Amino acid sequence: MMERAATDGALKPEVYRSDLLVELPVLRSIAEIETKVLYNLDSSDMQPNHWVELAAAIHSSMDDYDGFVVIHGTDTMAYTASALAFLLPGLAKSVVLTGAQRPLNAVRTDARSNLVDACEVATMRIPEVGIVFNSKLFRGCRATKLDAWSMNAFGSPSCPPLAELGLGVQLGPHVLPPRAPVPFDARIEPRVLAVRTFPGLDPKLLLGALATGVQGVVLEAFGAGNVPRLERSLVPFLEAARRIDVPVVIASQCPRGAVDLGAYEGGLAAARAGAISARDMTAEATVTKLMITLGQLDGDHEGPLSVRYDAMRENRGRVEAARTAFDHAIVGEMTA
Repeated sequence: MMERAATDGALKPEVYRSDLLVELPVLRSIAEIETKVLYNLDSSDMQPNHWVELAAAIHSSMDDYDGFVVIHGTDTMAYTASALAFLLPGLAKSVVLTGAQRPLNAVRTDARSNLVDACEVATMRIPEVGIVFNSKLFRGCRATKLDAWSMNAFGSPSCPPLAELGLGVQLGPHVLPPRAPVPFDARIEPRVLAVRTFPGLDPKLLLGALATGVQGVVLEAFGAGNVPRLERSLVPFLEAARRIDVPVVIASQCPRGAVDLGAYEGGLAAARAGAISARDMTAEATVTKLMITLGQLDGDHEGPLSVRYDAMRENRGRVEAARTAFDHAIVGEMTA
C-alpha cells in the first residue's frame, strides 16, 4: 500500500509499481523477490476481513518463501501487524510490515531505506510478525504509531525493539523462538467496540451499544486502569455487560506502563464488576486479540488461540474465556 501525493496535495493509494527491482535495484543483492498485489487502498480503509485475507495468503504460501514483506500504509499498520500476529501464531519465518512517511517518489523519502531494511530482516528468519521502520524492528503486536510528522513514526514503549539496524543487525534477546505450524483459522468477530474514557463520558451511550449487539468492548481507561465510579460511573455498564456475557477489556490510555485494576478504587470497582485487564498491551493489540479470541470461541472447531485455554474448551462463557485468553501471552503481546 504505497501512497503518492494527489494534485490537491492529499495522499492517496499509488498505482502499484509491479517491479520493485526497477525502483530499488539494490534489492537484487538481498534476495530473490516476487511480488503480489492484494489491495490498493488507503490503510484507513483496512477492515478485519482484509486482515484475514492477508493472513490466509501468507499462511498458504509459507512453504514457498523464506520470508514475507507487507507494504502497508502507516495509519493502521499497527492494527494489521497485531492481527497478523494472532492469526499466524505458528511462525518459523519472518513476516515484516513496512511503509513510509513520505512517498517513494519524493526526494526525501524514507520508503527506500525502510523497504531495504524490511527485505533484509525477512531473510533472517526472525519468527515474528514485525514492523520495520526507521532502522528498527518492532514486535508487531507491541508497536503503535506515535508520530504523524517525523520519520521515527513507530515505537514500542513497553517492549524493546526486536532488532536495531545500523552497520549490522543487532537482535534483542527477547525474539521468540520458532513455533510449530498450526491450522489456519479465519474466524474473527468484528463487532467489538473501542471507547476512550474521558471526563463527561455518558454511560448511557455504552449501555446503548450493548443493545445494538456489541460482542466485546475495549475500554481505554485512565492511567493504570482507573474509571469513574461516582458521578457518571461506568460500573453499572460493566455489570450490565457481564450479565449478558459481553467481555469488557480495560487498556490504558498511557503509551507506557500497565493496567493494574487494584491500584485505585475505580479500577478495583471495575474488576469487581467483571472487567478484564489488558496489562501492558497496546490498544491495537487489545482490540485485535479480542476480535480473534471471540471469533474462535464460536462453533465446535478449536482455533489456534482457543486450543490453549481450558476455559474456552469447557464453554464457561465468553467473559471467562476472554479473561483466560488475556491472562496469557500468545505471541509476546504482553509482558510475562
